[in-house]
Amino acid sequence: MRELIVKQLQAGITLRQACLEHLQNPLMQAAEKMIHCLQSGGKILVCGNGGSASDAMHFVAELVNRFEINRPALAAIALVNDASVMTSIANDFEFNSVFSRQIEALGRKGDVLLGISTSGNSQNVIKAIQTAKKLDMETITLTGHDGGEMAQISPTSIHIDSDSTARAQEMHITCLHILCSIIDKRMFGK
Repeated sequence: MRELIVKQLQAGITLRQACLEHLQNPLMQAAEKMIHCLQSGGKILVCGNGGSASDAMHFVAELVNRFEINRPALAAIALVNDASVMTSIANDFEFNSVFSRQIEALGRKGDVLLGISTSGNSQNVIKAIQTAKKLDMETITLTGHDGGEMAQISPTSIHIDSDSTARAQEMHITCLHILCSIIDKRMFGK
């Protein structure tokens, strides 16, 4: 078991080291889009499935409440929170529409959509990105593996080049925390 623990920790360390160079620009681009959106009175909408849904909720909680400093609340919505909305859309239309339908209702020009998927091929997130683009929203993707279709259709893609879903998810939460830090520093000077 100790060998397994060391192996898992070392895999995480190796991936973080590999990400040092290639994540800097995408993280800065994503943060700039989010900051511009928030300073202009827009909101950040976030979606994903499974563990990525949990990451969406976590990120939104850090923005709406606080991250590491006390500051004004920031406008963000996790599109994964309302079971009644999601199940009614899935039942009346299709599961692939659970996020895009909410974007039709809540999204506005100038808002930002952050789509999270370790595979980069989640069809409901892809449809959400396509809907957001039609509304002239900015889109950002947070993906793993080879980035999938999502990395191809969004101008700002934070891609974790790992075939391990677990390692990609670990880096996703790190990236979301980095975005929170940049937003806090740039908007509130702390």
